[in-house]
Amino acid sequence: MLARWFDVVTGSDREALVMDFFAGSGSAAHAVMHLNSVDGGSRRFIMVQLDEETPEKSGAREAGFTQIGQIARERIRQVGLRLREEAGMTGDRLDIGFRTFRIDSSNMADVLRSPDDTDQLQLSELEHSVKPGRSGEDLLFEVLLGWGLDISTPIAVESVEGYEVLVMEDDVLIACFEDNVSPDLVRSLAKREPLRAVFRDFGFDSDDARINAEQIFKELSPSTDVKAV
Repeated sequence: MLARWFDVVTGSDREALVMDFFAGSGSAAHAVMHLNSVDGGSRRFIMVQLDEETPEKSGAREAGFTQIGQIARERIRQVGLRLREEAGMTGDRLDIGFRTFRIDSSNMADVLRSPDDTDQLQLSELEHSVKPGRSGEDLLFEVLLGWGLDISTPIAVESVEGYEVLVMEDDVLIACFEDNVSPDLVRSLAKREPLRAVFRDFGFDSDDARINAEQIFKELSPSTDVKAV
């Protein structure tokens, strides 16, 4: 029923974006994926759900789902697999991928202090600008939001000079958030001439190493916007 309604509302727009602020079990997402499988469309969806717990002694809780959002995510996974299987030989063309985001605080630690508020023992606590436990992917998406880039753009994980590098489609952005970033890595990335390059501020052994990285980009890819977080 929902799929039929979406088809009427969006008309001939097979690239429509459907947004549901009360996602529940993911019925709207299910309908969008079904429509795409029927007519080859590339409609997208954004599902929003509060962090609401499932009722005690409910079938969902007994199945292991403690939050409503978990039900929606699992439904989208299972629907995608079923639609791809039903599509047979053309199933690989069907995009069933999706990303899940949770609202959280910034990945950046508050390291701003006045001299009077800082003593020698606190200096080590202010050493890193990124909060503990945050992954490279966490940092990447905060950077994407800050730059106003599309967070649904395909992202690949590559190994370059022994480092894990996150690469957006067409080298729109290249990011490496590992420690001890080497000049060889920076040079390899600069040769690709990405539009943007991001590193972790403390991923460099020293300020000299970070400045040297910026110089390498200026020489090999002067149009690249280089940023350290």
